[in-house]
Amino acid sequence: MNIYVYSDESGVFDKKHNNYFVFGGLILIGKDEKEKWSRMYSKVEKTLRCNKGVDKKYELKATKVTNKEKGSLFRSLNNCYKFGVIIEQQKVLNRIFESKKDKQRYLDYAFKIAVKRAFEKLISENKIIPDKINRIYFYIDEHTTATNGKYELKEALEQEFKWGTYNKEFSIFYPPIFSNMNEVKLEYCNSCSKLLIRASDIVANRIYFLAKNKKYYELKNIKNSNIIFLP
Repeated sequence: MNIYVYSDESGVFDKKHNNYFVFGGLILIGKDEKEKWSRMYSKVEKTLRCNKGVDKKYELKATKVTNKEKGSLFRSLNNCYKFGVIIEQQKVLNRIFESKKDKQRYLDYAFKIAVKRAFEKLISENKIIPDKINRIYFYIDEHTTATNGKYELKEALEQEFKWGTYNKEFSIFYPPIFSNMNEVKLEYCNSCSKLLIRASDIVANRIYFLAKNKKYYELKNIKNSNIIFLP
């Protein structure tokens, strides 16, 4: 069985002007679930486009719909498993922001840990059986990450989930979750052509809005989700 992870980001990673940065998205277990949610979200988008009087080329991302419409799109994902990480930027070390490479490494770490915590929760609920996972497919919204940065993220994800990681400072080995897995696949996608990336954009935007407005009770009560704070 394969796992499909779709994700997007919300906010700007720049602590001088922003307090929060968010990754959010969907975790779908098995091809049947991926196809089911693709059909369901496509139907919701079609209805919304019809109501707005726009054609299928109109991209229904959070920046292009009203708050009411965002709410409708988000509620349509109630029964889909969601994950997220809220980075509280004022708590992040200043040196992280001194170079693009350090910033990207920290963001990769945050993304990886958010997905890992969500996987661990799903495993504890017996929704994922580690030994039965063959591949994990990551679909991430396209952005300006350099080619070598994209390779480094793939390598970090594979290290975390297939091989395990070693903390030199504390001499601790963290075993992998899916030691029998074949591989990790990573694809950067344009949300115009990837339906569930647009759904992830709605999830990330919702998490960002609630964090920014300190609506922690609502964050905690998002159905079928695992959302963490960093650092």
